[in-house]
Amino acid sequence: MTRDEATQLVQAYLAAQGVPLSPGLNQKGLGGAAVGEAQLYFEHSADTGELKCSALIYRFRDAPRPGVLDGFRDEQKAGTDAGGGTVDFESESKSLFLSRSYTTRPIDLVFASELSKLMAASLVWGVDVFERVAAKVIPAQSR
Repeated sequence: MTRDEATQLVQAYLAAQGVPLSPGLNQKGLGGAAVGEAQLYFEHSADTGELKCSALIYRFRDAPRPGVLDGFRDEQKAGTDAGGGTVDFESESKSLFLSRSYTTRPIDLVFASELSKLMAASLVWGVDVFERVAAKVIPAQSR
């Protein structure tokens, strides 16, 4: 998928979600928007033609504690609904996402449906799954 195709796809999707003036992707192939309570990020690779779509689960202030990322990956392996995405940690932004990628332009309705599932799952992962992982990884405070 070319950057122009990816930009048009993201623009059309965001316009349908009530974000009509979005440029879609910037010159570096990056974009993002808040859609309802969810936060979406887009990244197009000129080298591979891949459009990566990511729904934020959690943004850490510092590097995550040991075992936290593995706990999220274990949830995915156990079959927790990830909305068609995979657990994806971006160390530069210290952010945890559910992400899925496209190498060819999907039909707009399919793209919208898949992103809706991804965003809904990210919201569940940001609360319920996060609490489960934290309970397993972070020891309870002694009283």
